[in-house]
Amino acid sequence: MTDLQTIITFVVFGGVILVIALDLLDLALAALLGVSTLIAFGVFTRQDILNIVRTFGGSLALLFGGMVVARTLMPTGLFDYIGSIFLRATQGSGKRFLLGLVVLIAPLCAVLPNATTVVLVAPIIIRVASALKVDLVPPLVLTAIVSNSAGLLTLVGDPATFLVGNSIGMTFTQYLRQVSLGGLLSLLALLPLMPLLMGNIWQAKCALPAELKLEPIKHRTFAAASLLVLAVMVLLFLFGDSLPVQIVPPSAAIIGSSLALLSLYGTKIEPIDKVLNDIDWKTLIFLACMFCLVEAFTKTGVLRGLSQNLYGRFGVDRLTVALVMLAGVGLASSFLANIPVVAAMILLIKGYFVVAGLVPEDALGAAYVEWPVTTLPVFVAMMFGGTLGGNGTLIGASANIVCAGISARHGKPLTFAMFMRYGIPIMLCQLAVSALYVLGLYYLTGR
Repeated sequence: MTDLQTIITFVVFGGVILVIALDLLDLALAALLGVSTLIAFGVFTRQDILNIVRTFGGSLALLFGGMVVARTLMPTGLFDYIGSIFLRATQGSGKRFLLGLVVLIAPLCAVLPNATTVVLVAPIIIRVASALKVDLVPPLVLTAIVSNSAGLLTLVGDPATFLVGNSIGMTFTQYLRQVSLGGLLSLLALLPLMPLLMGNIWQAKCALPAELKLEPIKHRTFAAASLLVLAVMVLLFLFGDSLPVQIVPPSAAIIGSSLALLSLYGTKIEPIDKVLNDIDWKTLIFLACMFCLVEAFTKTGVLRGLSQNLYGRFGVDRLTVALVMLAGVGLASSFLANIPVVAAMILLIKGYFVVAGLVPEDALGAAYVEWPVTTLPVFVAMMFGGTLGGNGTLIGASANIVCAGISARHGKPLTFAMFMRYGIPIMLCQLAVSALYVLGLYYLTGR
């Protein structure tokens, strides 16, 4: 890369981030303009495009597949039915409402895209909030935060988490053994904060009608088929890597989406075109463009220099590096899209381990998976920082933005400051709990 191209890359990368942060342009448009500028100046080569597809294609496939499977569940009325049961379970108690949100959303967001799950459950949240006569903004904020946090429960729960795990060859079952407990602890860290941050709702009491009618499930045969497809996809996540033909999570997501669309096509409940039109293409395009910008930024060589600086400052003190990554990635992910931040940090940390002599230079390649177990705490810290950092501000995660849009459509604008009032304390508490988990993992994997 020439000096001029390096300068252009820095200007474009910084410009796109600034424009998005100041809300001067639509985020997808800003990212597209940034990539177009780099193409026009010859920053990207054919090999760069191949590198982007090889490194980030899995994350996009995982997100797309989950979106399709979640969308095909909508015409079944399953979530309306669950909403009726949920309202009954609250018994008119705000405390039960908030705790029930965690129980309802966490399992879904462990296997489905966060933003899509928020779209599906938002009508439930709004209906229950209205029945209990409480402000719908705090429950919607909590919905976004729980959905982001639950992404740490499984390898496929959040694209940023999958990106880190995939980069070191971690399987779905390995993640369950080594990381999921930390995700559960960060999720449980929410509970003591609810009465402090949402006291009015926590203490709310409301008499519900004696007879609450359950919403019927529509198209029962199709609903059963859709749930079966979801179960197959989850089973492939769990055991696909042990089959004769190894099926990795992105492949499982594509298989699941294909089966979901096939069942929809066979029952003729709604056109395939309508389902595909409802997919959040804007988010997918934005992420793809940000991946391109990260690849261009990587070519500048700045990350190699930062890797050397990291080694020069901390040596082989992996615990300190892990905690620095947890805090740094968490802070950056509060104000920037977490996936590109994590993608850049993966390259930084891989370079650090190469400079430190813990792995050979081949580790910089995408195919290297022979990572020493002693490096695990650093990568896990990046997972926690990237996923939980998104809870801090309104622009930290796509689920937050989706909740803000839903809230605005119901006459309750969700401002940046309003989200931070809930998000920052929760994020700090969750990162503190994560730091303790990383510390324990550091001693368990050998210092």
